[in-house]
Parts: sequence; structure tokens; C-alpha cells
Amino acid sequence: MSQAQEAEGAAARAGATELRQSDYLRDAIKEDLRTGRFNRVHTRFPPEPNAYLHIGHAKAVWIDYGIALEFGGLFNLRFDDTNPLREEQEFVDGIIEDVRWIGADWGDRLCFASDYFEQMYEWAVALIRKGKAYVCDLSAEQLSATRGTLTSPGQESPYRNRSVEENLDLFARMRAGEFPEGARTLRAKIDMASPNLVLRDPVMYRILHAEHHRQGGKWCIYPTYDWAHGLEDSIEGVTHSLCSQEYEIHRPLYDWFLDELGIYHPRQIEFARLNLSYTVMSKRRFIELVNGGHVQGYDDPRLPTLAGLRRRGYTPEAIREFCRRIGVSKTDSRVEVAFLEDCVREDLNRRSPRTMAVLDPLKVVLTNYPEGQTEELDVINNPEDPEAGTRKVPFSRELYIERDDFREDPPPKFFRLAPGREVRLRNAYLVRCVDVVKDESGAVTELHCTYDPETRGGDAPDGRKVKATLHWVSAPTAVPAEIRLYDHLFLKPDPDDVAPGENYLANLNPDSLTVVQGVVEPSVADAAPGTRYQFERLGYFCVDTDSAPGKPVFNRTVTLRDTWAKIEKRGG
Repeated sequence: MSQAQEAEGAAARAGATELRQSDYLRDAIKEDLRTGRFNRVHTRFPPEPNAYLHIGHAKAVWIDYGIALEFGGLFNLRFDDTNPLREEQEFVDGIIEDVRWIGADWGDRLCFASDYFEQMYEWAVALIRKGKAYVCDLSAEQLSATRGTLTSPGQESPYRNRSVEENLDLFARMRAGEFPEGARTLRAKIDMASPNLVLRDPVMYRILHAEHHRQGGKWCIYPTYDWAHGLEDSIEGVTHSLCSQEYEIHRPLYDWFLDELGIYHPRQIEFARLNLSYTVMSKRRFIELVNGGHVQGYDDPRLPTLAGLRRRGYTPEAIREFCRRIGVSKTDSRVEVAFLEDCVREDLNRRSPRTMAVLDPLKVVLTNYPEGQTEELDVINNPEDPEAGTRKVPFSRELYIERDDFREDPPPKFFRLAPGREVRLRNAYLVRCVDVVKDESGAVTELHCTYDPETRGGDAPDGRKVKATLHWVSAPTAVPAEIRLYDHLFLKPDPDDVAPGENYLANLNPDSLTVVQGVVEPSVADAAPGTRYQFERLGYFCVDTDSAPGKPVFNRTVTLRDTWAKIEKRGG
């Protein structure tokens, strides 16, 4: 992780107390402390290392970590690494980087479920001895067929009543690797007629002859998530297991395991998952989008992965504020992505230095400006931050402005440059368009203007006013830049809103990425990846990791509001 990312994480941790708020989770914890159910608070964030984290995980982290901070408690980062077929060290490293970046601090409590495998095995043996678990020879297909439905009970396995001795022998031989993969499972003996399908003799262990990213080849039986999850919380002394809503149905099973074993019992409380408009929040769909070539990797700035958001220019502070504003609820809902964009706008407005860039350059020649002359203008870096200081910006006879800032035949309410019209060049002079140069096709290639030397800084001594201020870049010192303009990945707020027979990919936005070749002022030519700027009048941009010295690449984080663009879009 870079020093800049470390600093961002530290700032997020320092500001974590801002998250203090009231909701049913915090109220429940206060009640537990008041009644003596617990005399401390200890939470955890338990990702599976089989994918990259997304902004929904950021919400979970800030629920878990934020609550631990508020109550003076402890917080663990724990990897639920119980499935060697899907887990990789790459994901472990990426998750650690992401959780640290958004500001969580787990101290020395980096934990792995795989470190508890021996204890879990011993507890499984204890349940077998109690007659509460048995080895089952049904295949995965047979097991599924006998589970029953919501309206009909399941069928008991023909192996359900094996003796304790036979189950102990078979389970030991499973561990020793005597049986082929999938030949046997260890199941809890609960209730095949339970209305909760999770309690219908769930699988605790399955045979997998696979290398584990931490345990190597030591094990060939692996605990299921449902068996391991509550045990991990118990081992670590977690007081409050804060989970997303889909785990509510699993809570009775976690309770059953803990109660049957007679071990320390955390409290589980659920909250609604985060759903965000115009995107998807699914590991499976991220894989489909990457493997299908619809995005360019898991850190593609169009994805809501934390790696993608970081590359796009989002800050941990903005994400933290977003999590605070959306709060905690028990009911799933879809949050407008505009809500997230407002949070990052507010944050970047305070912290981002201003610079000037032109995305679609149109040359302007100031015919009465001395040829060969260049002057340097003192420009404020950030009017929101007096300590940001100033920079020198070169000004010359030839400039670039945005092509959209000129209309040869301006419509009503268009106040920018047009023939005979005077406008302000930001921090520079008032200029007036006196001639338009076109090519053979009639396309405008160059504007000839005059400048008023008495208006340096942008104000006229005679008090005359202009209605528009344009950004610009001096042509002789302009630095070519690749600029990537990102839009929503999907055309509809709900990507699953499709016609019969179609899937969410039918709603992919073909214009979610537009790459333009623009120019930037020389002060940002060699900016380091991750550096953020406000391109004046255009939006907030971040230097991409593809940048090289003198060849910058910028990602648009979020746009600025543009009054004329809104007017033009709705037809005047």
C-alpha cells in the first residue's frame, strides 16, 4: 500500500467518531451492556477470501468497526477460509489492503478460520459422541433430493442411525484421506421436518482433496461455512456478530451448534445489505463481467469494488460519510448512486487542488498578444483550503479552450464564446472573438480573438461585466493527456429490469467508458497515480495507475453540475 493510501486510512480512522449515531444495532448493544449480558463489545468483519471487496462490504466494515470504536471495544479482521477450491492469497492481500484503506484497524487481531480447524474437528467429534452428528454416504444430488421443500418435510438419510462408534471410525478415516472426494459428509442430526430448511441435518464437513492456501495439504476434509462461522466467533470471544440479513435464517443453526457444544455464545444481529442503483453487487457477476470482457479487471473504475472506486478517485472519507448517511436498516432497499456521488463531490471539493484541462481542444489565437511572449499567472490552488497556496500557470498568445464553449450561432441562454462576444478566461483576461477559421468541410478549426491587457485577473477597470468564464490551457506548454470519462455501467437503475429471456447484461451501457485525448496544464504532467484534482468546470479526476511521467492518464471520478448541459439536454 502506498504512503498516500496509508495516510487516507489513518485519516478515516481518526474521523471514525463522526459515525456515532442511533439505530437498532447500537440500541441493542447498549441494552446488552446495561443488563449485563455482555460487559464489553467485540466485533469482527469476516470476509471469504474468494473475491475482491465492494462498497457493500465497506458498509459492513463501518458497521462492525465503527461500533467497536464507539463502545471502546475490539475489532477483528477474520478470513473465513474454509473452501480451498475458491480461495487465493491474492484475495487475502487485496482484502487486507481494502479494509486498511477504508480506515479500519484490527491491531494484532488478524485471524483465519483455518487456524481453528483442529478445534473444529474436536468439536465435531464431541457432537458425534453425543449422538448429534453422523457420517452420511448420500451423494450431493441425493442429499438435495431428500431435503424436502418449504411445504414438505425432508427424508431421513438411511445412514442417520449409525452407531456412535461407526461414525467416529468413519469420520477419522475421512480425515485420514481413505475416501474419494464427495463420497461422504458429516451431518448434524437435528430435524428433517423443521420448517427451517437450514436445520434439516445440515452438512458440517465434506471431503475435498485440495491444497489450502494456508494449510497446504494437511486437511482433506473441510468445514462448511454454517458449521464454522459461529464457532469462529465463539473462539475469538466476539460479543456481537453483526451479519447481513440473509444470515437471519441461519442464526438458529449457529445457536444450536453453540448450545449443543456448551461453549461461549455471541449474539448475532442482522442488517440489510447495500444495493446501489445502476450497478451490481455480486461476486459472481463481477467474474462474469471481467471474464466476458465487459470491464477491464476487478479494479475497473466502473465496478463498485473498493479497488475500482479507489482507482476512480473515491476517498475513504467519502465512503465513510456515505455509510453514515444511509444508516442501518432491517429492510433491503436500493440506494441511489447519486447519493454516493454527492458524498464524494463534497469531500473532493474540500481537498482537491484545482487545475485546468481541456478535453476537446479548440485553438484560440489572441491576435493582439505579443508573439513569443509568455507570462505566468498566480492562481489559487483551492479556494476551499487557504493553506493549499498558489501555483504559476503560463499564459501565451495561443491557447486551447473547450470546443463546447464556442457556438458560431449561439442559442438562447448560451452565454459562452461566440462571434463578437466577450468572455473571461479564468484568472487571466477578458477576450473577444473577432474571427472564425474553418476547414474545407466547414468545421471550426481556430478562433481569432483579442484580449484586453487592462483586465489581467479577469476584472475590467471600467466595470463592464461578462456572463461567462472559461477555462483554458496555454498551447505551447500544454501536456497531452489521456482522459477516461466514466458513466454508469448499466442503463437502468435496476440492471435486472429486462425483457423475458434476457439477463442483466442486456442493460450494459455501451457508453460507460469514453476515452478522449485532451491537454492539461504542465503542473500536473508528472503527478503520481492516485493524485486527485478538480478540473475546473469539468469535474473531479484522479491520476490512473497507467500514467507515466509526461504521459498522464486521468479517470473522471464524478462530474460537476453543468447548467447549460442540463438546458441543452432537455431541448432549451
